[in-house]
Amino acid sequence: MATQICPNCKEDNFTWKVDEEESPLTIWDCGSCDYRAFENESDERNCLKCEKKTESKLKDSQKEYWWCSNCNTTELIKNCT
Repeated sequence: MATQICPNCKEDNFTWKVDEEESPLTIWDCGSCDYRAFENESDERNCLKCEKKTESKLKDSQKEYWWCSNCNTTELIKNCT
């Protein structure tokens, strides 16, 4: 499996796995900083920067944001409370 750039620590060690019980939920984990985020596979859009359909909505314990796996940009959606 190819790794991605982690949106938290910026290391190339961000990988995903599908949660079989919560499909279509994908779990993203960073092997460098132990960051974890969750992606609903139905939430995707074209990236505003690179214009490719590689932007997914990720959510962690503190925030929800759009993340582009192609150009590694993020756009904060809201803070979780």
